[in-house]
Amino acid sequence: MTVVDWIDVFTRKEYKILITDSLRYCQKEKGLQIHGWCLMSNHLHLLASAKDGFKLSDILRDFKKFTSKKIVAAINNEVESRKDWMLYRFEFAGKFKVNVKDYKFWQDGNHAMECFSYEFTKQKLNYIHQNPVRASIVDEAENYLLSSARNYAGLKGLVDIDFI
Repeated sequence: MTVVDWIDVFTRKEYKILITDSLRYCQKEKGLQIHGWCLMSNHLHLLASAKDGFKLSDILRDFKKFTSKKIVAAINNEVESRKDWMLYRFEFAGKFKVNVKDYKFWQDGNHAMECFSYEFTKQKLNYIHQNPVRASIVDEAENYLLSSARNYAGLKGLVDIDFI
């Protein structure tokens, strides 16, 4: 999932917490199973599935709707130096969309890929975990707090995962 215009929103702790809290809520209440994840400054990678009786597309739709409203509200209420600029971009992104009332936070769609084999799944998980390394944020994937790489390395992560 990517923020419109690739805006670096997830640079502030409050917005990161909104995402991790929302992921945990979806796990507990909506049937989301997270096998891997990584939150970067302007996008979220998820390797996920849905428990029986749930649809992943419904979970992601609800997640995006809820988090977009909460993050826009937080931007409005927090001390945010880029507040006017960000809200203008989010408003403009939704201006010509009939289904958007005020602001459009997330880009339409997801870059969904079906993980059809264990090897392909491992490849995608590695790609997700290496994101902060490739971005020169950390030198080892497990040192990035906003990722399931910690869980896979035997460390405590912010979000529980269902290992592949």
